Amino acid sequence: MSKTCEYCHLIGGYGKLFWETDFWKIYLAPSQRYLGTCVVAIKRHCRDLSELNDKEWVDFGSVVQNLEKSVEKAFHPTLFNWSCFKNSVFRNENPDPEVHWHFIPRYKESVEYYGTQFTDPDFGFIPQPIKREIQEEIQDNIIREIRKNLPIID
Repeated sequence: MSKTCEYCHLIGGYGKLFWETDFWKIYLAPSQRYLGTCVVAIKRHCRDLSELNDKEWVDFGSVVQNLEKSVEKAFHPTLFNWSCFKNSVFRNENPDPEVHWHFIPRYKESVEYYGTQFTDPDFGFIPQPIKREIQEEIQDNIIREIRKNLPIID
């Protein structure tokens, strides 16, 4: 039985894929406890950050700049958190971690978006992994807002 990765396999992924670069896939995370939370995943199987090559790092830098600028224009967060955790995969018997980044906009003040209130009760502290699902229509609107300010994408 072959094992597939939730990030680098061809079908599926973590959340809604809305942007790709040469080396990275960017998804709107299914949990939107923090408005605009995304996952940025390498397109190839890659276990550790030390395995990234120079072109992948440069491309990642461009993703960071463009994603932060776009989310800033769309939702006006106070700051951005980036994390590269692989802890949960080690809960499995045969862990096979993948390089991916969690992009978490943080808000000092609550934000209302399409009639939904987003608050950040952990502001100033490490984001808590508390799942918050929102309506698919709102997810699609968040994606549209983020895409408005990204480089031309197909």
